[in-house]
Amino acid sequence: MTSPPERPPARHRTAGLILAAGASRRLGRAKQLLPYGTGVLLDAVLAVARDCGLGQIVLVLGGSAGEVRRTVDTTGCEIVLNPDFGAGCSSSIAAGIAALHPETGAVLLLLGDQPGVRSVDARALLRLLATDTDHGGKNAPGIAVCRYDDGVGHPLAFTRRMLPALAALHGDKAVWKLLEQRSDDAVELRVPGPVPLDVDTDEDYRRVLAGLEGEL
Repeated sequence: MTSPPERPPARHRTAGLILAAGASRRLGRAKQLLPYGTGVLLDAVLAVARDCGLGQIVLVLGGSAGEVRRTVDTTGCEIVLNPDFGAGCSSSIAAGIAALHPETGAVLLLLGDQPGVRSVDARALLRLLATDTDHGGKNAPGIAVCRYDDGVGHPLAFTRRMLPALAALHGDKAVWKLLEQRSDDAVELRVPGPVPLDVDTDEDYRRVLAGLEGEL
């Protein structure tokens, strides 16, 4: 009898954490389900995650969760419901981290309303963290961020050792405060062009659609 193959070490196991739990209060309707291309906004984000060869994809839902599950093909995703989604993105991050495989070595954080992110950039972001080992490399990065022409933006990636700090965040913009506090742990990926738009208003949505038409 042959022995089962050995599991890869934790640093090689990557996961995607997609935040799609928002109530879309400013927009007045579920932004995850706005038409985009041949599907909806969330379809485009899931396509990026699936193209990254991740070992696990965790999709956090809250507001409009039932409608999202009926509308979007979530095949291959582990769905986590966040009843506290009104408390901000940090509550969704904590809910998603709790569902990660225990041997997860790196996490790619994606926004469910940001369809302009490219999978080639997401994969490159994860490669930046490949030097982080389980052997205590003091200079190994713990965070990887995208540096666009107009500033830092999503997606973001974090190694295993950063997960406790992520899970302890509170509020809607706390992840950016964490990046400021742990800037010495961060490495940047240079990405040409502006930060991809996320959709909070009708004007955001019009701009996202205009950008898509410009790519066709």
